[in-house]
Amino acid sequence: MYEPTNVVTSVEQIREVLGEVLFSQDTKVIDHIDVHCRTWIEHSTFVVVSSSSKSGNVDVAPKGDPAGSYKVLDKHTVAIPDRPGNNRIDSFTNIIENPQIGMMFIVPGRREVVRVSGSAQVVSDPDLMSSMAVNGKTPKFAILVRVEEAFFHCGKAIIRSGLWTPDKWASIENVPTYGQALVDHGKLSVKADEFQVGLERHARETLY
Repeated sequence: MYEPTNVVTSVEQIREVLGEVLFSQDTKVIDHIDVHCRTWIEHSTFVVVSSSSKSGNVDVAPKGDPAGSYKVLDKHTVAIPDRPGNNRIDSFTNIIENPQIGMMFIVPGRREVVRVSGSAQVVSDPDLMSSMAVNGKTPKFAILVRVEEAFFHCGKAIIRSGLWTPDKWASIENVPTYGQALVDHGKLSVKADEFQVGLERHARETLY
């Protein structure tokens, strides 16, 4: 197991190297969803949701949907629909134990992201669920977030990653398929390629 040789143990050590927060960075955080954040969220098709249990175990979950699926209900409230998945309900379990969560909204083709954090609840209000239906399929639950912080994050990470630049992408030739990873991790007695076919069919048939 790797053992570090230089462990940073205080914020002061970091500030000595990186310097103080720039004025513009310190003041860009707002406590609500303004018109700019609202427009961004309504155009977003991918959000990453971070939550943690009462004991401190952390979970990060990706959520993907057509633009307009993430609802800004008012300047202090955002709702994220739940779609069919693996039924682990990690985020739901965490929210019930510890409501504090963070979210990162991504708009395809844009290099920046919008970060939102606050206190969450799991809800199933019928009218809200109906407003989040896709292809005639209504979600059973949604994550309702009372916004405490919202701000735009610069595009340097997206630029460095080449996320929207295909000619900068590394080859995926040796990257395992989802099926291969599940077979190996679970020590399953099935062929990885056959399992992958089943996974792809399941994804198509149960997307909503």
